[in-house]
Amino acid sequence: MGSGHLTIDLGALAANWTALDAKTACETAAVVKANGYGLGADRVARTLARAGARRFFVAVAEEGSAVRDGAGPNVDICVFSGHMPGDTEMISDLGLVPMLNSLDQVLRHFEALPGHPFGIQLDSGMNRLGMEMSEWAAVAEIAIEQRPVLLMSHLACADDPDHPMNARQLAEFRRMTDGTGVPRSLAATGGILMGPEFHFEMTRPGIGLYGGLPFADARPVVHLDLPVIQVRDVEAGETVGYGNTWTAPAPCRIATVAAGYADGITRHLSDSVTMWHGDTPCPLRGRVSMDLLTVDVTACEEEPTALSLLNHRQGVDDLADIAGTIGYELLTQLGHRYARRTTGP
Repeated sequence: MGSGHLTIDLGALAANWTALDAKTACETAAVVKANGYGLGADRVARTLARAGARRFFVAVAEEGSAVRDGAGPNVDICVFSGHMPGDTEMISDLGLVPMLNSLDQVLRHFEALPGHPFGIQLDSGMNRLGMEMSEWAAVAEIAIEQRPVLLMSHLACADDPDHPMNARQLAEFRRMTDGTGVPRSLAATGGILMGPEFHFEMTRPGIGLYGGLPFADARPVVHLDLPVIQVRDVEAGETVGYGNTWTAPAPCRIATVAAGYADGITRHLSDSVTMWHGDTPCPLRGRVSMDLLTVDVTACEEEPTALSLLNHRQGVDDLADIAGTIGYELLTQLGHRYARRTTGP
């Protein structure tokens, strides 16, 4: 087979949700936006619903269909982007819960779907989504009379627990919501790990479910094995790949592997990342190209037919550190050419 094998460990996914749920005394939802962080929203939602999640979050209304298919009719699906123009029929038909972000969205929702469940998103300092204090003060009494199911905000610096922004946002969120009597949510994965004062009535982990930081105790969910197309002998002084960026210092064996930046293996990993053949490290040599990698397999006792990029030794955050990005980006960009299979429930 000419494409890589992406294995999704659904048992690890469920275990990560259960572990994060155990850290709180409130409801634990699940963020499954961006097609379940690139792993398939239907299968991810089905697994997490079986684990106990009863509320899911997506970025836009269009993502709700796959989550509804996977999780079934008896869960809530909340939409971070709220009630956008043209979304009314979809929100109604799929039973979605828009998190209203502005006075315009509040008016749109109340006029188009009176009595339909909704939540409110508030801006506690991130300046991205939600109503600021002045706008919220103008509409809060009317909105609360319509019985929102949730008031929420989002932390800007939760991956850095000591950052002063966390305390500022917590205080602002309390100032905006104390005394409303409406369930509240502030914490995603990082907020869960900062402790009970951030938990309120509901948390909504995302990246930690999928094996990423800042949840250091997460079980790895994604494993990626890539097929070797051919292996060649390279003499000392010969170059490998585009631009002659790597020159062999001694005779070596170079495997050409079927994957590249079209498959989400960013070019920033060029000549920097290690692949694995069992317990043997195999360094990537030269540039990542669109469809191919060139990897030094000189240390392998036998000629490999496949090499591993994501495994128990090396996760998405390890690759992200090398590439100068974050695990979220690498995880959600894993390509569609991979043959995907699941293990676990």
